[in-house]
Amino acid sequence: MKKDTLLKSTLILAAAALVARALGIFQRVPLDYLMDELGVIYYNNANAIYLLLLVVATAGIPSAVSKMVSGRYAVGKVDEAQQVYRAALLFGLVAGFVITIGLWIVAPFIADSILKEPDAASAIRAIAPSLLLFPLIAMMRGYFQGRQFMTAGGISQIVEQILRVVAAVLIASIIYSMDKTNEQGIASGAAFGSVFGSIGAFVVMLYYARKLKASDRAEPQSRSDSSRPLSLKSIYKELFGLSIPIVMTAITVQLLYTLDNMMIKSLTVGHFNIEQINHWAAVYGMNAQSIAGIPIILAVALSQSIIPLISSSHATGDDVQVGRQASLAVRIALYSGMPVVLLLGVGAYSVNGLLFEKANGSTIVAMLTLGTLFQIGMMVTNSILLGIGEPKKATMHAITGVLLKVVLSFALAPMFGVYGIIAATTVCFIWALLFNIMSLRKRSKFKLLGNRWVPFLATSGIVAGALAFLEWAVLAICAGLPAKVAFFLSCCVMGGALVVLYPALLVLLRVVTAEEIASYPRPVRRLLAPFMKLRQGSRQSA
Repeated sequence: MKKDTLLKSTLILAAAALVARALGIFQRVPLDYLMDELGVIYYNNANAIYLLLLVVATAGIPSAVSKMVSGRYAVGKVDEAQQVYRAALLFGLVAGFVITIGLWIVAPFIADSILKEPDAASAIRAIAPSLLLFPLIAMMRGYFQGRQFMTAGGISQIVEQILRVVAAVLIASIIYSMDKTNEQGIASGAAFGSVFGSIGAFVVMLYYARKLKASDRAEPQSRSDSSRPLSLKSIYKELFGLSIPIVMTAITVQLLYTLDNMMIKSLTVGHFNIEQINHWAAVYGMNAQSIAGIPIILAVALSQSIIPLISSSHATGDDVQVGRQASLAVRIALYSGMPVVLLLGVGAYSVNGLLFEKANGSTIVAMLTLGTLFQIGMMVTNSILLGIGEPKKATMHAITGVLLKVVLSFALAPMFGVYGIIAATTVCFIWALLFNIMSLRKRSKFKLLGNRWVPFLATSGIVAGALAFLEWAVLAICAGLPAKVAFFLSCCVMGGALVVLYPALLVLLRVVTAEEIASYPRPVRRLLAPFMKLRQGSRQSA
């Protein structure tokens, strides 16, 4: 098995995340037809509890496993890495068993006393068995990431989502055909689909585990004499010591969004009329957060794929390689995140109007989405700090950023309402990103863009101006058409222009170099090849 490069790993994980998100949206359509409001409530309650418990069981630990395994393989401590892997599997197995049994037992209490929906208990119990395997799957994905084989985790995630969606819709349809009024049974059938997803993902991971084991036998890993027997206590101490800071930084974004939702009303009542405040809260919670969650998909994938590469270089003491990989990762985040942020931010009016019932509140959507560029940088640099063994630095920067955000929200919300709150959130991202970068520069040969900042900002400014003009022009031309059609055409024109203009300017203004492009995956090289020829042609003619 050939190891995946940073870019290939990122693309694999990003593709898996996009497929998962698309299938999740697709699943909602037939289920909405099969269930009424009560059935949807039962299913959503079961799914929310499942996701919460899954986070509790696995949050941060796969990334910690990835770092521990990659660092040990880099210095030849193969036996220690295998001990870490076995300990992680044991934890996943025990956690899955305990949570599954526990959820099955307490499901009636949760449904009746907490959710006030006693009939939701069957849906909660139906989804419980899927938790038996998912912690184990998460540990296996962390190990494969540590070995720099991202394909296994990506394919297992895609298979999991396909089987979950198909099984959920199929089982719910069968129960619906038997009794259309059985909302409790339909919701339980839909929830049980997650069990088939977990089985499919586990089978895929077992297949790749056997394949990797055969590859290791055929090509034995280089081993050092420094490996030693590790106790479970020492392994779990290191594992949880790494995973807790990861969880702290990972929940920063969700914590900020939760705080924003709470502050919109609590900090603006008495300063603005209640109708305005309710409008802000609705748009922020439904429209803005949904659209702002799109640009960070690639950043999440990049954050996972960079950890084993940085950890391996750091374990061997290669600061130059650490700096080079860290710089490349942040540049990829900038180059790939900027066009998506510009499209969804500058074109927020069309995107918001196309996806939701009305285009009202597009300024809120635009402001929150444009700020996600700094969120992307924060997430990637957090993972780099983890890779070099400095997770506490990332945690400290995130916590101080949140405290600053709270202070600024109290100061700005009474004057500017929701816009002041969003500005405070963006400042939090900028704060954490800047301090992460300073920490990286102290500990590695980290270099971001150097003298390419001016052409990169010029590229972004030109693209932003072009998108704004195209949106205005298309909407003006399509003024007599139905609103959804006009918004759709506007998004298509902006997307088409972005695909051509952005990479062309990156190449022509020399933001990306020929050496960088040579290291990119083949599809990306093919995309940029015509622009490279154009630049070479203009240079020769000059």
